[in-house]
Formats: sequence, C-alpha cells, structure tokens
Amino acid sequence: MPKVLIADKLSPAAVAIFKMRGVEADVKTGLPKEELLKIVDQYDGIAIRSATKITADVIKAAKKLKVVGRAGIGVDNVDIPAATAAGVIVMNTPFGNSITTAEHAIALMMALARDIPAANASTHAGKWEKNRFMGTELYGKTLCLIGAGNIGGIVADRAKGLKMHVVAYDPYLSAERAADLGVEKMELNDLLARADFITLHTPLTNETRNIISVDAISKMKKGARLINCARGGLVDEAALKAALDSGHLAGAALDVFAEEPAKANALFGNEKVVATPHLGASPEEAQENVALQVAEQIADYLLTGAITNALNMPSINAQEAALVKPWIVLAENLGAFAGQLTDTSIETVEILYEGTAATMNGRALTQAALAGLLKPHLPEVNMVNAPIVAKERGTKVSETRRDRQGIYEGYIKITVKTPEQTRSVAGTVFSDGRPRLIQIKDIDLDAGFAPRMLYVTNEDKPGFIGRLGMVLGEAKVNIANFTLGRTAPGADAIALVEIDTEMDEKVLADIRKLPLVKQAKALAF
Repeated sequence: MPKVLIADKLSPAAVAIFKMRGVEADVKTGLPKEELLKIVDQYDGIAIRSATKITADVIKAAKKLKVVGRAGIGVDNVDIPAATAAGVIVMNTPFGNSITTAEHAIALMMALARDIPAANASTHAGKWEKNRFMGTELYGKTLCLIGAGNIGGIVADRAKGLKMHVVAYDPYLSAERAADLGVEKMELNDLLARADFITLHTPLTNETRNIISVDAISKMKKGARLINCARGGLVDEAALKAALDSGHLAGAALDVFAEEPAKANALFGNEKVVATPHLGASPEEAQENVALQVAEQIADYLLTGAITNALNMPSINAQEAALVKPWIVLAENLGAFAGQLTDTSIETVEILYEGTAATMNGRALTQAALAGLLKPHLPEVNMVNAPIVAKERGTKVSETRRDRQGIYEGYIKITVKTPEQTRSVAGTVFSDGRPRLIQIKDIDLDAGFAPRMLYVTNEDKPGFIGRLGMVLGEAKVNIANFTLGRTAPGADAIALVEIDTEMDEKVLADIRKLPLVKQAKALAF
C-alpha cells in the first residue's frame, strides 16, 4: 500500500480521500527539518502547503519518494530541479483559489474606496467622524488591470458588474480575448494615466519586478488608488509610501509585501493603506478545494500512474514515457526558441507533426511546446496549465498531423503568429535520442540546443562572420559551436552560436551595432 506524509495542515476530507482510495496517510505537521529528514524515506508521496520546505537534501533523503503535491499554486518551497533529477513528480493545484483571490481584490478595492478600515476604527473609538470618511464610489470609475490572465479576467467580470470601465495592460492578451472579457487593451503608460484604480494580477518576473516604480507612479493621475493581491515585489514600497505621503496617490490596499511575513513595514500605520496578511487564497472553500484536489492527484499517480497538474512532467502514462520523452524535450525547446524571440501577444500557434512525431502523444507534445513558448515571460506556466493560459490570452492553437513526407523519420514545426510577424522553427530527434534544430524561418540548418546560445540574423555578406567573431573574442566569450544558414547568397542569413558563458548585455549591444546585423538575442535552453 502506498504511503503518504501530510506535512502541512490539510482538510480532514483530504485524509479521508487517501484512506478511501487505499493510500496510507500519516498526518505529521510542523515537523522541524531534522525530524522530517529522519522519517521522509518511509513515504511514496508528500502533501504540503507553504510551510514545509522540500529542499534538495530532503529529496535526497526520501529514497522512496515519487510525488510531492502542493495544495495551492506556489511551489517556492519545493526544489523542483532537485525533484526532477531524482525522478520525483511535483504537482500543484493552480486554479483552486482563482475566484477567492479575485474576490479579495474586489473586497480590498471597496474597502479602499470607502475608507472602511479607518472609519471602522474611528467609530469603535466613539468619534463619529462622518464628514471625515467621504470616500469615493466605484460606479463609472476606470479600473486598470495589470495582468489579464485567469484571476485578472475574473476581477474584470466582477468590476463590470459594478459598472466600472475596465482597461488592461497585458503584452500577451490578444485583441480577441480582450473583446471576450469586455476590456480595453492599452499600453502601460496610457493605462497608468487613465486609472482611478489599478489592480495587479501578474507573476513576479525580471520584467514585472517593481512595475509600480517611481516612474510608473509619476504617470498616474492624482488621486489614483492601488490594489495588489498578486506578488509583493511588483511594487516599489518606498516609492508607494512617498506617493501616499505627498498626496499624489489617494490610497493603497495590499495583501502581499516584498518581505513576508511582513511584521514590520514602512507602510504600516498609514490610514491610507489597507493591509491584509496574504489572505487572497485563505477562505475555507478555497482551502477545502485545493486540499481535496491535491489528495486526488497524489492518489491517482501512486495508484494508476496518472499525472495531473505536474510542473515537471506532462500528462502522460508510464508506457509512453520512454519513447515520447526526447520528442517532449524537442517540442519544449522549439517552443522556448520561439518564445524567447517573441515580445508581444501571440495570436496563433500552429504545430505540424510529421512521421514519427505524428504517432506520439499529441497532447503531451503540444503542452510541452506551449510551456516552452510561454514560460520565458510567464514563469508559473508548466506543461499542464500551458493550454489553459494560452486560451485565457486568446491564443489559438492548432495541430496538423501527416505521414512522413520529407527526409526525416519524424519532424515537428511550430509557427507563431503575432500582430507584427510570423516566425517558424522546426526540429527532429536523431536516432540516438538527441533533439536537433533543423529549420528557422524556413532556413535549413543543423544545430543542437545548448544552455547558452546567441541568435543573430543578418545580411549574407562577406566579412560578417569575422566581425562577429572579433566582438566575441574581445569580450572573452568562447564559441563552442557555430551554425549558419541562409535563404540564398547575399540574402537573409542566420547565425546560431553556442557559447560557454552567459551573454552580457553590453556585448549584445555591440553585436547589434555591427553592419549587416538585423537582430541579436541571447537564448537559454
């Protein structure tokens, strides 16, 4: 009988599901790490929330461990690379708390608009300061969403019910999806200038960190109000405090902070700030939903091999895994290649499977391709939720399968269409299991996927390769492999360079200044 450790507090109903399904479940919450290390080798699965840390040494000690299930979306407390290396599936429940997080954002917006927390404290103190807390109504106001994915879409729907005008900034929101949501898509600077209320619903990435900065706040109109139930690092808290103190912003409502638990913060004690301790996903219904879901997922995997909502493995059965794995790697790398070169919303993704690839688990391959495509900009995307995320952003995905028609036994081609351009990339798997890149923008070539690569498009003229090599040499960037392709002599050409070190932005800038260069981009696989 499989055995599962419930290391964090879950609903008793989750324990009942394990027992009903024939999985032995031990409830041992709040274990110190040293105690966890002593007993973890007894278990096939671990169910957690956010408290227990499944680190590399815990995974190393867990000799029998097959699956870690996180009741909730965040998996910062799980070392996913270590789990993957050890063959441990990591699952989460990405959509179990979307509604409750969206509702919390709406609740904070209402509390902020009507000064409810300060008015409550004043009234309890017997002051009856009716004229002090006039507030503002939501009707007819402009709500600006930064991020219009699953949670942002729910907020938009609720705000429209309050008769607010909703606009959104999301580089990956298509015009069609914006129309479905009934929101106006805008660029960030234009949105900031329009906002009466701004609410954040985007993951924390290098691009979104401090998206609410001194500069962004300066573009907001006087009297705007900010709500953040997403991630603390999205907001420059010092800049926000200065804007509140100066009166430029009328208020802020925050459920998340740059450092948590936030037991001290410069924003605390300010009557213009409504603060809650990361409650977005806390209501009983949400906790119950994710607990039941993670218990079902872990039990399914341990008893039948079914994989659901995995972050490091697509939905695929055990019998297919050995054959499909190199094609999954190829599909993900092809998607990642296109994703790293795409900086705008994606309208359509067309995937062609030919020959051997056409006989594979198409769902797994497509999920892998979409995950690779979206993950450079949306780190929380995985092979399971990628199709849902693509659909939320209005991206149309199509698949075509056909028998072998070319020189390769099997072949995958991904074509990505954005409002600005269409880009295609294709690859195959060699007989030794190595995924290979064989075509970019219909230019034939042959290259592997390396951890660090340089992609350059240029005019095919004499002297270019020498000048590129000199720039890299002067920057002490060693070339491991150099692959070239072109449409015709003197026409468009591509250089794909495998390098031994990360590409510095200054070196990239120098390459872009070279004569004949049209584009230069650092890639990672």
